[in-house]
Amino acid sequence: MANEKVILKAKDIDRILTRITHEILETHKGVKDLVLIGIRTGGVYLADRIQKKISEIEDVVVPKGDIDINLYRDDWTRISHQPVIQKTEIPFSLDDQEVILVDDVLFTGRTVRAAMGVLIDFGRPKRIELAVLIDRGHRELPIEANYAGKHVETIYDTTVNVYLKESAGKDEVVISRR
Repeated sequence: MANEKVILKAKDIDRILTRITHEILETHKGVKDLVLIGIRTGGVYLADRIQKKISEIEDVVVPKGDIDINLYRDDWTRISHQPVIQKTEIPFSLDDQEVILVDDVLFTGRTVRAAMGVLIDFGRPKRIELAVLIDRGHRELPIEANYAGKHVETIYDTTVNVYLKESAGKDEVVISRR
């Protein structure tokens, strides 16, 4: 389609996730008290990949959980009267943990705000950090990624689509006009 532009391919995404993984390990000086939480859906797959990369580097499997933020969104009634709720799985305590919240795209900040609400309901982390594949700006809330793969200047009426092989059969990031 003429209104679409591929900005990342599979190798680019892998390279970015490798860099983010190394940045996390450098910042935390290892994996002590470190946990990963993926935001459904894209963030879950990216958190899985980061967990695997950490395991390959540190020879330790860091705990990982997945969260659904739909009931925590401040706009869920605008999206649908009956939001589709998926499973939240955090099979460990978040108390005093260094949480890396993982998502595919950071845009307005509302998804991250909702995700922090979920996390606080599950415990009291020592710290919450944010890792995203794409930061596209246009924040409505004062939220910033600690680890951002690529900063992409967009206009408000564009869409950033992250396709991951786990759900779409390919790894690719595409910007398209709405």
